[in-house]
This record gives sequence, C-alpha cells and structure tokens, in this order.
Amino acid sequence: MTPHHPVPALPHEGLIAVIAPAGPAPLDTEKAIQWMRARGHELRIFPGVYEKDGYLAGPDEIRLNDLHAAFADPEINAIICLRGGYGTPRLLDRIDFDLIRRNPKPFVGYSDITALHLAISRYAGFVTFHGPLLNADLLGDKEPPTVTSFFSLLRGQLKAGDVLSHPAAYPLTTVEPGIAHGRLLGGNLSMIAATMGTPYQIDAEGVILFIEDVNEPLYRIDRLLTQLRLAGTLAKLRGVLVGDVAGVDVEALNRLLKQTFAPLRIPVLSGWRSGHCDPNLTLPMGALVTLDAGEKKLMLEQDVVVSL
Repeated sequence: MTPHHPVPALPHEGLIAVIAPAGPAPLDTEKAIQWMRARGHELRIFPGVYEKDGYLAGPDEIRLNDLHAAFADPEINAIICLRGGYGTPRLLDRIDFDLIRRNPKPFVGYSDITALHLAISRYAGFVTFHGPLLNADLLGDKEPPTVTSFFSLLRGQLKAGDVLSHPAAYPLTTVEPGIAHGRLLGGNLSMIAATMGTPYQIDAEGVILFIEDVNEPLYRIDRLLTQLRLAGTLAKLRGVLVGDVAGVDVEALNRLLKQTFAPLRIPVLSGWRSGHCDPNLTLPMGALVTLDAGEKKLMLEQDVVVSL
C-alpha cells in the first residue's frame, strides 16, 4: 500500500492559520492569541472566522477562499479549524486540489471537517490530522492529553515505530482481536456516509477505518454502518478503530460493532478518545499504522511530519 506523504512539521514559533470551513462560532480573539502564544505560536485568523450566515460561517465563497488562501500562504505552517457543525461538503466540488497538493501542511479538525480529510486523502495524498478544533477543544479547557497529543504529532515528537498513547483512565475494549496494517482513515461516521456515492467518498481499500459520532442514537449508528456494509465499503477494510460515540451506551455499541464486524474477521478496537469527547486525541489520517486490537495498541508505521 502506498503511504500518504508526510507534511512539514510545525516548527518552533510556527504560524497557525484559523479558518471556518463549516459552522460559525463566536471567537474570543485575544484569548485565542494569548493561548497560542503561551505555547510558542502566533495565529493568523482568516476573515470567515468572523462571519455568520445562518448555520454557516459565512457564504461559501468566503469559506472556500479562506481554505485556499491558508494553504497557499507560504508563511503559514499549519491550519486549524474553528469548529465543525455543517458546511464543509458544500465546498468539495470547488476546491483547487492542485493548489492544496502543492502546499502540504498540517491540517486539523474533526466532525464536519471529516469531508476535507477524505477529499485531501483522495486528491492530495498527504497526511491530515483528526484533532482538536480551536473553540471547543483547545480553548475549551479539555483534559491535558488533548493538547499534548496535538502538539506531539504536529511537531514530530512521535516517529515511525512509536505507539500512540491513550490515557489509562479511559479503558479500551477489544471487540475483535487481531493485528492489522493499513492506512488509518475516516472520522465522523455520518459524514463518511454522506459522501458515499460522490467523488469524495472514502477510498477504503486496505484501510483501518476510524469512526466517531455524536447525537446519533444506536439505531442510527446501525443504519450508517449498514449503509457502508451494503455499499461494499466494510469488506475492503483491514481493521476498525472506534472513537467516542457520544450519548450511546457503550455495551450496546460494542454489541452492534461485534454483529457488524465479526463476519469480516478483522480486528476491532473500541473506546479511543477521539472526537466529540474530553480528552480529544489527535489521529493522523492517511498514515500507515498497525492496529493490535488484542493488545489495545495503535502504532505509527511512518513519520507523519518531516522537519525541513
């Protein structure tokens, strides 16, 4: 399997862009700037962050222009999204993926931002990061592993062969034991399903699928997984890593996961604290990893960033 390209590491005192490709949220600009300065970085906040158009953070054109400008600007070392919500899929068929491919850099977000992780994976071929949003996570006083995980991956402190740490306070569950090697890809389950049948759907061949969700009762999770099964997506997978599925009973969820994945005879590990949860750990999308569901470990098989 061809690995996705690593991206340039976030350097010491590197500049981080803030964009809002999905929904709006009020931003305490001074708090955001001081928070990031305290950790050695400056912020460049793009115009769409201060826009609001109903449930969107400004008109499509502004959100699209911010996305393009953040990637194109050579001074910017990483990009973090303000929030999720909804709106990212509206941009997909207007994105200049040649521009993005020519300007790889760490791109971070989750929830609705999953649409961009899938699209960049398919059309630009470099690693992105399913990780904290600026408002809800970094400025939201989430547990320390949220910030530690974010910076350790973006700064290159974790290398090929390293095991991604998971807080012992949140035990993981082996749904199906086994070891799998593949590209880690996925994100929000509802968004993965919403892009099926489009040119931006997940390329699942040889993938270790990561899924998480929020505000979806168990029967809807069942429906979404069944959609992926009927589409032939699940049959292509090598393994599954399940993140937080907020609001769903854990035992009931694990029963559903066993029903869904046991016939495929692939390893499934559940309970990874990534997504709409606290802490919210960062995961490298598109990176080659090894999932050992029995030992409850996830190990990097490639460097996800490179120092220039």
